[in-house]
Amino acid sequence: MKKVVFLACLFSCFILKAQQKKLVWAEEFEGTSLNTSVWNFAEGDGCPDLCGWGNRERQIYTKNNHRLEDGFLYIKAEKEDDHFTSTRISTKGKKNFQYGRFEIRAKLATGQGVWPAFWLLGSNIDQVGWPLSGEIDVLEYVGRAPEEIFTTLHTKAAHGDYANTKTTALPNIEEDFHTYAAEWDENQIAFYVDDVNVYTFAPENKTEEIWPFNQPFYLLLNLAIGGHFGGEVDDSIFPQQFVIDYIRVYQ
Repeated sequence: MKKVVFLACLFSCFILKAQQKKLVWAEEFEGTSLNTSVWNFAEGDGCPDLCGWGNRERQIYTKNNHRLEDGFLYIKAEKEDDHFTSTRISTKGKKNFQYGRFEIRAKLATGQGVWPAFWLLGSNIDQVGWPLSGEIDVLEYVGRAPEEIFTTLHTKAAHGDYANTKTTALPNIEEDFHTYAAEWDENQIAFYVDDVNVYTFAPENKTEEIWPFNQPFYLLLNLAIGGHFGGEVDDSIFPQQFVIDYIRVYQ
């Protein structure tokens, strides 16, 4: 059934969006397991190299906290004894993109302490490190700040608490599915929620420290718990699910 919907959407997408861009890659989450020729699983707590995944996050990532069902990816965060479990996947080393529209349709996990995200990292991160590699956060939501979406760019010149970022108030964003997108070219990166522009970054001076976005990036998708950005965790909210309908890339 979802394939029929997808084909119908392709037709409308080509009319509405792809007059200038065409669909070059899509993950529709069909079948019963993720395609490991495209996706990698992160495992553990990030130690010893990046304990807490660089943000003092409290989850342990596993390959088991997700499922594919009826064309949707469900990432499940659970409280297990004295720790939390979740799933994080990436296309590092397998699927890279430079420029385009990166779109996800998803329903957010909610509650104090959850931190679902869809983001991109520079493919040269192992060579130059973060934040010089650059980071594009298409979607970040934290349960401690209901009805808000964060869209952020991390660079050497502006990262962490001082990143290029915009917080957008969106009443009832937790309800149902919504689309989140970033349109990235050699001049700017513009962010959208349900096709409404919420933030655009277009610096005039494009040094390596300000604009590391002239190189390939790879995709990441995860549901983090707590940490520097996620904040205090309410144990009573678990389990929680981050549900993803699709990821699509247009160029």
